[in-house]
Amino acid sequence: MHYGSYSLEMKTALITGITGQDGAYLAKFLLDKGYTVYGTYRRISTPNFWRLQSLGIIDKVKLISFDLIDQSSIIRVLEHCKPDEIYNLAAQSFVGASFEQPIATGEITGMGVTKMIDTIKSVAPKSKFYQASSSEMFGLVQETPQTEKTPFYPRSPYAAAKLYAHWIIVNYREAYNLFACSGILFNHESPLRGLEFVTRKISNAVAKIKLGLQNELFLGNLDAKRDWGYALDYVEAMWLMLQQDKPEDFVIATGENHSVREFCEHAFNEVGLNYKDYVKVDEKLFRPTEVETLLGDSSKAKKVLNWKPKTTFKELVKIMVKEDLDKWQKYLKGERFSWDAPNDVNWDIKLPEEYKLDR
Repeated sequence: MHYGSYSLEMKTALITGITGQDGAYLAKFLLDKGYTVYGTYRRISTPNFWRLQSLGIIDKVKLISFDLIDQSSIIRVLEHCKPDEIYNLAAQSFVGASFEQPIATGEITGMGVTKMIDTIKSVAPKSKFYQASSSEMFGLVQETPQTEKTPFYPRSPYAAAKLYAHWIIVNYREAYNLFACSGILFNHESPLRGLEFVTRKISNAVAKIKLGLQNELFLGNLDAKRDWGYALDYVEAMWLMLQQDKPEDFVIATGENHSVREFCEHAFNEVGLNYKDYVKVDEKLFRPTEVETLLGDSSKAKKVLNWKPKTTFKELVKIMVKEDLDKWQKYLKGERFSWDAPNDVNWDIKLPEEYKLDR
């Protein structure tokens, strides 16, 4: 099996955090290329497999319960899976929550990566490793646009933890000659984004307001600007990084940014409404330390990986609003669906017993 100049010989991939937006899209991407895909998830009282369900791949991935801060758990998983490629997407990934849970964020998002790469050094040194870094590490930006050489200035516990993890990967790569690299991904969204993230919060509210299920939308800083891309485009970049002859870090971005206000405007326009009639600013939703603007330069990725985004900002907004509108129209008809279940509509979607077991 071939993809361009890359040859695949039934590789095995391990994705930590497979139940998240990126994990689910990446799993589908790799399955379509013929990979055997193992995915780790946190065993919690309420199953969080709705993204895998919605992509129709929950019966195709091999699920294993996992604890990123328990080194014995990491050893068990690596010895069982024997992966050719490891994609570490597990984290406490919501910036807002990191201010409320800074210690837990540091342990999971920062120290968890150290335990992961240290275990790989001993148990799976030939595996190629991808770390999910974040544009939030740039924080109070020192130059615009931001490149791989731009100094970091984190503005949240989440960003600080990601920065620690980022430099740990650089250190282990150089100290132990591991194939370990990081993708500094700028904001990337999709219909699989969690409802706590502002883009999905907006698209979901637009759909509900259009259908008379919600009256208004409360948001924080409408003037914050982000470089927003489509998650489905970005998982390809992750894979491409691990197909190279040597490990390098890459900025992955669209090269344009838009404000939260612009996102609202385009989203409400999709359903023929004016955002000014529905959006209210709630100062409680402002961050203690705000990141005002992020804008990435992915020239290196374009040159080395031959990667560039395929989806425009307006197309992304349209995709998200359409999916949420379809979802809530189904809800009004009494249909069952996997989106955000059970948190969104509180349906008890029962999984087959085998999906809950370690594979």
